[in-house]
Amino acid sequence: MHLLIPFASALSERGTQTLRALKLPNLTQLLSRLSPTATIGTDEYSLTPPHERALANALGWKAEDGALPWAAHNAAQDGVDTGTRAWGQLTPVHWHVGADHVTLPDPHNLHLSAQESHTLFEVVKPLFESEGWVMAWGAPTRWYAAHDSLDGLPSASIDRVIGRNIDLWLPSTRQARLIRRLQNEVQMLLYQQPLNDERVGQGALPVNSFWLSGCGRAQPESAIDDLVHATSLRAPAVGSNWSAWADAWHALDADPVQQALKRAQQGEPVTVTLCGERLARRFEPQAQGLWSRMSKRLSPAPVAPVLEAL
Repeated sequence: MHLLIPFASALSERGTQTLRALKLPNLTQLLSRLSPTATIGTDEYSLTPPHERALANALGWKAEDGALPWAAHNAAQDGVDTGTRAWGQLTPVHWHVGADHVTLPDPHNLHLSAQESHTLFEVVKPLFESEGWVMAWGAPTRWYAAHDSLDGLPSASIDRVIGRNIDLWLPSTRQARLIRRLQNEVQMLLYQQPLNDERVGQGALPVNSFWLSGCGRAQPESAIDDLVHATSLRAPAVGSNWSAWADAWHALDADPVQQALKRAQQGEPVTVTLCGERLARRFEPQAQGLWSRMSKRLSPAPVAPVLEAL
């Protein structure tokens, strides 16, 4: 069993305070049975967040920062025939224009229906196709585009951008100039859409742009049948809802973490990967002397410093 937990840590002051107050008895006991074996990542400014890199490692992928082919992977799961093309994922988003910078709320909070998404997708599709792109609709917040210019194009994961100044994350390479032009034209098209006027009238945010990520050609994938990918911390973390984040942590500790602990106690091999904004740290069973093993289990180290270092 490999338990992968994204957004296990927090960097903000309130998030750190919440982290230090967490009581996670099962995780504490589980980590006392394991040892850190690998650390992934650099800092909070990498294009690829540690949890995506850790999952890519489990899949057996190799790529530079920001160039993991999540679009081709997700498109295939959505039933798109990806072939050998280079794909990018276009996430329909709302750009909030503030006094000093533009920010991007979590696209899931748009509550975009399939019908609304299809309508907007059909509006922007001819623009891309006129430039020789191949377009495909996958889900309300997952549109896909294929073009040779996307092959190896570094792009920031949307998980890096939510709630932050997008200027820090917009691609600036020559390879990305076509994308920036298309993005400007899409924004003008969406601004004129009656559907967006209807959404505003209903108190919903309009869809006024897209975010490009996960560019590249599909890579072979290793089987990861034993992976438990716990994603429940994501929404409260990116929304800075630290009370809900703590509740989600407690629920994780009471279910998948507890299950992993029981399996470890029964002698089964268990791996845990904890992912923050800077680093992902992998914990695995390691040979230990009897005294060291008993000492760690009788007086397990507190888990907060482990999480805070991520």
